[in-house]
Formats: sequence, structure tokens, C-alpha cells
Amino acid sequence: MPAARESLLNAALAALRDQPWSGIRMVDVASAAGVSRQTLYNEFGSKDGLARALVRREADAYLRGVERLMAQSAGAADRLVSVVEWTVAEARTRPLLRALLTGCWGERLPVPRPVRGGTVLSRVPAQRRADARLPGPAELVAAVRDRSLAAPGHGRRPGDRTGEPCDLPQRCELAVRLALSLVVAPAEGSVAQLVRAAVGDGLSATSPRAEDR
Repeated sequence: MPAARESLLNAALAALRDQPWSGIRMVDVASAAGVSRQTLYNEFGSKDGLARALVRREADAYLRGVERLMAQSAGAADRLVSVVEWTVAEARTRPLLRALLTGCWGERLPVPRPVRGGTVLSRVPAQRRADARLPGPAELVAAVRDRSLAAPGHGRRPGDRTGEPCDLPQRCELAVRLALSLVVAPAEGSVAQLVRAAVGDGLSATSPRAEDR
């Protein structure tokens, strides 16, 4: 029941704005979503299952946003600036995303417990995925870096004069790690300038910086 599942996740997320996870009751989440409590348990299995599903959805939404920004027609430097600026801005307003990116889980947030070995797998495919190991900060950084491989024009061989720089994944990882540091310790001034200083402003193969190498 995809529609019911999304309604329940939205209801749980809305409840988190007003009270800590420990104070949220499953019956109230079901009521707010307009479904029965049995439907909630059919979808998630338990409150821990609901927590894992919330965190998984947050991680997936973040990576989809990265894919959208990396698919822009702008140059590589501009795309990395967009990823960093968007990451920092989203983390400020989305506590679950901030926790995922930094590994700092406050007592108000749902900290999913690992699924014990031998646990019967859920009949709901989306929940089976949510019950799998959730990504930590390092896994998210790696996932963002890997998505840069699908960026338009990527794949230039060393020595080519066209396409993206062959070290774009490494520069992307550096940019994301910079974003994580800015989430923890916000900086004054321009985020774009920091990104360009860290990863290089001239990332295109025909830039003066590339020509000088």
C-alpha cells in the first residue's frame, strides 16, 4: 500500500516536529494518517521498523537531490557548488538528514535499532530495504561520489581536451566532505567561494588551469 505507507511516514515526520520520538505513539501516527493501526504494523512491523523507514526515505531523498543537481547542464564547478549549498541548506531544516550526514543523533530523533539475525523478513519490499543496513556519513559520501560518475560528460581520459575532468569523483567527495564540515560548523561568507577554493574553479578540460598542467 504505497499511498498508506507514505501517509504514515509523513504523519510520523510531522509528529517529530512537536515531540521526541520516544513520546510518539503508533496509534497516534495511524490516526493522523487516516489508517488503522493494523495497517501501520503491516507496513513497518514495529516502531523500530517505522524509524528505519523514515531514515531510509530521508537518505533516498537526499541522494535523489544530488542526482538532480549533478545532472544540470552547468559546468562541473557550478554543479559541485550547487550540491554543497543545497546540502548545507537542507541539513539546517531537516533534522533527520543532519543526523544522517553527521552521525549525531539527538534524543528527540528516531535512532533505528539494527535488525536482529534470524528476524523474519517483511513481506513489504520497501520495508525489507529499510530493514537492511542504513547508510552512515561515510556511506553517503561514497554514494554521492559514485553519482558523479553518471554526471553529463564524465569519463574523460587523462590528456583529453573535452568532457569533464577525470578526477571529478574525487573532487565531488572533497566538496561533500566540505559540506559536512559546514553543517557542523557553519562558516561566514560565501559557500561558493569556499567550494571553488577547495576543488578548483576551473574544472573544465579547457580552462587555463588545466592548460597549465
